[in-house]
Amino acid sequence: MIEIPKFNGTKEANYQLCLKQVEALIKDEPNLIANLSNVSALLNQALTDINWVGFYLYEETSNQLVLGPFQGLPACIRIPFGKGVCGTAAASNAIQRIDNVQNFPGHIACDAASKSEIVLPLSKNGQMIGVLDIDSPSFARFDEIDQFWLEKIIQVLLLEISR
Repeated sequence: MIEIPKFNGTKEANYQLCLKQVEALIKDEPNLIANLSNVSALLNQALTDINWVGFYLYEETSNQLVLGPFQGLPACIRIPFGKGVCGTAAASNAIQRIDNVQNFPGHIACDAASKSEIVLPLSKNGQMIGVLDIDSPSFARFDEIDQFWLEKIIQVLLLEISR
């Protein structure tokens, strides 16, 4: 059994601890689903004021994002590439940090309680893998600190994906 430490420090300290835990959890494990499962579970424990965290994986044949490992309420299963916050992040290969999802054109509301969202694309060697999606029931929950550390976590995750 893997012991997960208590995340009760500053935001930066919690992210530093989370990053070390991600590195330890996925080290030498090439299975994408196993790694995404552990990362979503860890982020769910480490982050405060969130109501959903998980991954959508790119399905090339349908040009859609398909629900992957997550923590939270049941979610939308398929998101068209380029639609909603997740589809926009995937199509543009750019982070989407949305303070108020109600103001995002074409927002797909999987959970009406979500007020803000951050979505980080996962791509390797120019190939889209999917996105990390985190929702919060509070407006403007995510800031530059969240984005900085989540990008670091994604970089560590991408190192272990199908070398």
